[in-house]
Amino acid sequence: MAKGGATLLRKAMFLESMRRVGLVNQLQVEVLVFTKNKLEVRLRGEGHTILNLLVSELNSDPRVVAAYRVEHPLLDVAYLHVTTEGDLSPIEALEEAARRLNEKLLSLRNQLLEAFPSLKG
Repeated sequence: MAKGGATLLRKAMFLESMRRVGLVNQLQVEVLVFTKNKLEVRLRGEGHTILNLLVSELNSDPRVVAAYRVEHPLLDVAYLHVTTEGDLSPIEALEEAARRLNEKLLSLRNQLLEAFPSLKG
């Protein structure tokens, strides 16, 4: 496969991964760099709220270094950078982090529902 075709395939794989974890429906994602161990994306529609949680969870894996930055507080643009080591791809790192976050948030929800039964409804 030609280099351009491989790049398009990796971008498509990344976007499909983001769809599976439920992020693409709410965000506009533009892939800037996508290699075996590096991913940089521009996100429109999200800022600190989800990116802070996601980057924190990504960085809990010793094979991953992740960061984000918000272009300007009045603009709805942020950049996510993910670098991985070894055979772990940035897509796999994102999927694993999203699964862990989902489990943690569901656990928190269940604990809150137990502590405050009036929330059930």
